[in-house]
Amino acid sequence: MKSTEVSVLDDIEKIRAADPGNMYNRIFDFPEQMKEALTMARAWDVSPGDFPDVRNIVLVGMGGSAIGGDLIRSYLQSELLVPFSINRGYLLPEYVDDETLVIASSYSGNTEETLAALDDALQRKALIAVLSTGGMMADVASLNDIPMLTLPAGMQPRAALAYSFVPLLVFFEKIGLVKGVSGDVAVAAEKMSARREKYIEDNPLISNPAKHIADAIHGKLAIVYGGPSFTGIIAQRWKGQICENGKNMAFANEFPECNHNELVGWTQSVIAPHAENLTVFMLRDADDHPKIRKRMNIVKAIVESCGATVQDVHSMGEKPLERMLSLIQLGDFASYYLAVLNEVDPTPVDVIERLKKALAD
Repeated sequence: MKSTEVSVLDDIEKIRAADPGNMYNRIFDFPEQMKEALTMARAWDVSPGDFPDVRNIVLVGMGGSAIGGDLIRSYLQSELLVPFSINRGYLLPEYVDDETLVIASSYSGNTEETLAALDDALQRKALIAVLSTGGMMADVASLNDIPMLTLPAGMQPRAALAYSFVPLLVFFEKIGLVKGVSGDVAVAAEKMSARREKYIEDNPLISNPAKHIADAIHGKLAIVYGGPSFTGIIAQRWKGQICENGKNMAFANEFPECNHNELVGWTQSVIAPHAENLTVFMLRDADDHPKIRKRMNIVKAIVESCGATVQDVHSMGEKPLERMLSLIQLGDFASYYLAVLNEVDPTPVDVIERLKKALAD
């Protein structure tokens, strides 16, 4: 822990000066966004009759607009009785037909890949629903009489996670694919409201877990590991937030798959000279399979033997949704404080905009 970093993370004026786009409030307001998203979704006029005989589900989206689908898929893996996949690309799988529910999720409504996949779904006469703030996707939905939930605009997609996650959960309930799963949303939001007090700007580094994590990442490459359940998806969320908010390179993987390939890369003779530039996080949950816990413990020892630092990060809460969101909330706040340490504005993603412009030329 470096003294210069401590002073920055405990200096409220410097923290706020680094955030002209007000990303902090987006992260802080996550519980309120969940409540608003729950109210909006409950008012969405959809019913089982609009989506009869669904045999499989495909969500099409990219980046922050797709991660909500990933979370739902992992959260409902023991509830859904039909296959559910996430499609990040221009074309749909060949099995998509008129008994497939295709959910097009694009916060901006202008995501190139998602619009192409939506057109593909129309050609296949799939059952379609749309989540967006507007854009070209709203025009397509209107022209083709597709049910669409209009989301609040004005945010980066990654900061609108509540609006891509909660409405999907309620939507599946409203059309009869699952039962009784959205009732935990309001409870989880209240728990997040209480827990965020530990992560706020005013809470100093010495007692702020989010600031501690940011401090551990600063100046290093972050590697985040999760399990095969929801912690694996959240590891990907951490990676995305560290990269986009913190403007810091990060990678993610999950157990047990990483034990069959990536583990071999943790070779002491190769890693040791670079170990001081690496920091590793193990996301853990109370429902981790005993074999997964054992694997994590063994790999932790292997990584530490290479000289790299490993931190265990445990989910908090009684129910799976609470625990899932506790890790997301902590990672989001940590990525924000990392941006402060890196002296960058957490909101813009200039390099992505540059890529989009180059693709359009």
